[in-house]
Amino acid sequence: MAMLRELEVGLMFWGDHEPLKMIRAVKSLGLRCGHLGFTGAVNFDGLGEVYKKALADEDFTVTAVFAAYDGESYADVPTVQQTVGFIPPATREAREKRTYEVIEMTAAIGVPIFACHIGFVPEDHTDPVYAPVRDMVRRICDYCAAKNIMFALETGQEPAESLLHFLEDVARPNLKINFDPANLILYGTSEPIAALKLVGKHVVSCHAKDGNWPTAPGTLGTEMPLGEGSVGMASFVNTLKEIGYKGALTIEREVSLDQDMDDRHQAKLSHVDDIMKAIGLLESLRG
Repeated sequence: MAMLRELEVGLMFWGDHEPLKMIRAVKSLGLRCGHLGFTGAVNFDGLGEVYKKALADEDFTVTAVFAAYDGESYADVPTVQQTVGFIPPATREAREKRTYEVIEMTAAIGVPIFACHIGFVPEDHTDPVYAPVRDMVRRICDYCAAKNIMFALETGQEPAESLLHFLEDVARPNLKINFDPANLILYGTSEPIAALKLVGKHVVSCHAKDGNWPTAPGTLGTEMPLGEGSVGMASFVNTLKEIGYKGALTIEREVSLDQDMDDRHQAKLSHVDDIMKAIGLLESLRG
């Protein structure tokens, strides 16, 4: 896989059973790395070797593997609270099993970071949901550690102070953070630059994403093209440099690239121009 520069620009994309098609689509944007996500619909039987060969053949680096779970919905804050991550008791056992499958896939293709949203962890440690989720995260950390993998929590669904306290309570050295500045705004939980300074020593990967704050209680904010939201991308990149972060700047934009990149009439490609502008902005900021 490609040897990356400090703060190399990459893209978050979603995997299936045809990795070459997606990897080449990302590379057509001039990128050499990215975060690879898998939904619950992807069967991993025999897929590890397929991805490993495709990444080697294309000289492309996956810097983190993400899991998404069947039944999750991000329609609004109450729905997220009820459906996302490890919080819903009814799906917890199945999602723990699926998490181990994704970690096995992560190890099979030689990626050092596994990540996901674990959901809204209660700030009250006496809440009956808190201890089971904390203990599940401990088990996942231990499973990852046996394979020399870090477990990175995606930011956004809790204030930075609560996330920091949760990391301290889990007490596993391989529990880290994938820092998404826009999520903190979209969920209305923390000002992202101050949050990054607070949790910076735990950050091992990040998303370059932008957004505006919610306008009403219970609603989510609005994702925006990079540089057009409330994050302040120059301050974000400068703060990453200040905390000593040297990993990739991975653009996350809700878009599919699994079609002909020249077909601008396809609705699923409506954000490709946004991605190209984001690449240009990040290249100018990374220095």
